Amino acid sequence: MRVLVMCTVHDPRDARISERQIAALLAAGHTVTQAGPFTAFGATSMPGVQAIDLPRAHGRHRVRAWRAARRLLRRTASEYDVILIHSPELIPAAVGLDHTAVVWDVHEDTASTLAMKSWLPQALRGPIAAVVRRAEASAERRAHVMLAERAYAERFALVHPVVPNTPMMPAQVVPSSPGRAIYVGSLTAARGVHDLIDVGRRLSEQGEIRLDVIGPAAPAIAADMRAAQAQGWLTWRGFIPNAEALRLMDGATVGLSLLHDEPNYRHSMPTKLLEYLARGIPFISTPLPLAVGLATASGGGIIVPFGDAAATAQAVRTLHDDDRGRQTLADQGHAWVVEHADWGRDGPAFVAQLEEWAATRPRP
Repeated sequence: MRVLVMCTVHDPRDARISERQIAALLAAGHTVTQAGPFTAFGATSMPGVQAIDLPRAHGRHRVRAWRAARRLLRRTASEYDVILIHSPELIPAAVGLDHTAVVWDVHEDTASTLAMKSWLPQALRGPIAAVVRRAEASAERRAHVMLAERAYAERFALVHPVVPNTPMMPAQVVPSSPGRAIYVGSLTAARGVHDLIDVGRRLSEQGEIRLDVIGPAAPAIAADMRAAQAQGWLTWRGFIPNAEALRLMDGATVGLSLLHDEPNYRHSMPTKLLEYLARGIPFISTPLPLAVGLATASGGGIIVPFGDAAATAQAVRTLHDDDRGRQTLADQGHAWVVEHADWGRDGPAFVAQLEEWAATRPRP
């Protein structure tokens, strides 16, 4: 099977795109070409994958990327059995590709994310969200749809397969040890970066626990992170490819997820929580519904109030001081992920679904 993976918004090294889906396709013996904003993100393709550079779509600057993607599709679509699209705005660019299976991988609630877009005027967010919902309804008639969350099914009239964002299991789990809290993920206000900085400040006061932060940040947030690091409140490592970032988690005391109560987060499982548990690390999270459900079901996490750095820092200290209790949470959480959330099972199911759609596409 020949697959074109296309996205103009996300970093081509996005973990779901590259380290899960593309890796699963390569492991199954398929040929993959990836089209995305490699130059814009300073990224290179995975070994064995042909890269096609596209402009980046961001903020109000999206037309150039859309046109480049459409030109690419018109020129090369017939070379592929499946075109896997990760940017919903590219679905119209794929209209008319009658002999190639077009698949839209839905891994965020686009309409809900508009509430967090500072570049979009407040008065326009509601009307544009309505347009996005109508576009989604149209897209499911034009393309196969794959969902990263079961809750996303509510946005669509038809039934679509769910391929969750589950982690890959490490060959060996390093026991959780005291002294190091960790955060892995993008750094934004909505993701709780200023709460995270405050937690680092509070932990640094006693000096026993350091906060290790891995993830990219926009310039304004980057300035705040550099200032916090200069104060000795945390160590910020910037962007590190997901596979390497996961290895750096090993042995941490606890993993943090301090997402705010935003519409796009209320029905999405924070992938980092599953990744922490997969590496044998208990988590501390804000009380988003799926995070609360995971803490209850797995027994691997602690829930703290939104925006409460004091409670978060105290929870970190409690786990730091209780070796037996901390390891119990880590073991329970890891066992739950192995049973319920393993990309080792979901990856082959993802590939099988694409193979089915490719086999049933109209022939020229």
